[in-house]
Amino acid sequence: MSARTKARKRALDVLFASELRSEGPVVALDRSIADGEGPTNDYTATLVRGVVEHQVEIDALLSDAAEGWTLDRMPAVDRNVLRIGAWELLYADDVPDAVAVSEAVNLVRDLSTDESPGFVNGLLGTLQRNKG
Repeated sequence: MSARTKARKRALDVLFASELRSEGPVVALDRSIADGEGPTNDYTATLVRGVVEHQVEIDALLSDAAEGWTLDRMPAVDRNVLRIGAWELLYADDVPDAVAVSEAVNLVRDLSTDESPGFVNGLLGTLQRNKG
C-alpha cells in the first residue's frame, strides 16, 4: 500500500470520526497531532484541511451530480470518500484524475456497501467531466 493510499485512509478516518462526534475535522486532526497520535504522512493533513476549506463547494458539486441522492442520505463513508476524491480532482494538481477516482473507488470497495464502488466512480466521473 502506497504512502498516499494510507494517507487517504487516515484522512477518511479523521473525517468520518469527526462527523460521528459532531466535531470539526481540523479540530480532531489538530488534537490527534497534539496528542502524538497524528498522521505520520503530511498528505493526510493536506487532505483533511483541503476538504474542510472547500467543503461548501465540494458538497454543492456532489449534490448537483448525485441525481436523486442527497449527501445526508449517502453512507457516511461514501460521503467522506467522495469529498476526498472531489478535492483531489479539483485542487490537487499533482494527483492525476484517474488516480483520484480509482483511489476513492478502492476505499469504498474495502469499507462500504457493494453498490458504493459504482456509485462513487459514477459521481466522481461526472465531476471529472464537468471540471474545467
